[in-house]
Amino acid sequence: MNPPQKPATHPLHIVVLMGGWANEREVSLMSGAGVADALEMNGHRVTQIDMDRDVAAKIAAAKPDVVFNALHGVPGEDGSVQGMLDLMGIAYTHSGLATSVIAIDKQLTKQALTPHGIPMPGGRIVPCEELYERDPLPRPYVLKPVNEGSSVGVAIITEDSNVGNPISRTAKGPWQEFNQLLAEPFIKGRELTTAVIDGASGPRALGVTELIIETGFYDYEHKYTEGRTQHVCPAKVPPEIAALCEEYAIKAHTVLGCHGTSRTDFRWDEELGEEGLFVLETNTQPGMTPLSLVPEQARAADIGYAELVELIVMEAIRVHGIRKKQGEDANG
Repeated sequence: MNPPQKPATHPLHIVVLMGGWANEREVSLMSGAGVADALEMNGHRVTQIDMDRDVAAKIAAAKPDVVFNALHGVPGEDGSVQGMLDLMGIAYTHSGLATSVIAIDKQLTKQALTPHGIPMPGGRIVPCEELYERDPLPRPYVLKPVNEGSSVGVAIITEDSNVGNPISRTAKGPWQEFNQLLAEPFIKGRELTTAVIDGASGPRALGVTELIIETGFYDYEHKYTEGRTQHVCPAKVPPEIAALCEEYAIKAHTVLGCHGTSRTDFRWDEELGEEGLFVLETNTQPGMTPLSLVPEQARAADIGYAELVELIVMEAIRVHGIRKKQGEDANG
């Protein structure tokens, strides 16, 4: 438990938007509950809203100063909610519409980042029908949905994979609900991640964490099941690799136009040194659960959970301002 923050100088009314109907609903509810507790601890008035089809009416009725977007996945992370809040003229946390549209789409992210010298795996979009005829890439390779978060639907196809060669139409793969997938070469090595947070002096990297998994890879179950993944923070990697992770994470945050906080994930083939470091994706709305990586890295950087939440809210106000409530005098 973080110690109470100093009460906010100007307490705000903040809606914490969470839940929804995406695959990551339960994670979002955990993130939202933690955020709501921290905001109340900081002296703000909080209204919690579980996202449904009437969400715009509920937010309008609440008349918040700021919406803390604690949603994960679609439609909270893909620009839909951001566009709604833009139309309503309400300040909100994390990245805006255009950034959200690009960052949730793994192929668009590649197109945005690689021209800026950020190394990412190659690959291509594959219609699922093609998988039943031939491998899109030499094995091993990775299949992942183009626009899902938390490693939902990701599979590694190896020579001894039980999905067949070529993949059988009856194979029980995690990708079955998608019409097309992104196929990428599998990069052996270590899982690393770096969080970035905005502050008065610009974006700041919080450090590097290594994720050590006994079997499999850092999928949804490993991310959100206690004890399934060991977090080593700070990661025991050479200083030049840690510095490169931080450099790429800040550059991705800046190029994509992220706000508040982001988290960039890497694979590192240590046999290749600096040439073996690849960005996999940048998450514009990282989790805020007890197992989440951004709060963990913030703690390692001497930023408590409640302070982290406050910094994210302050960045939202810096970006959007606070709309005058209906009926207020124009001069305040």
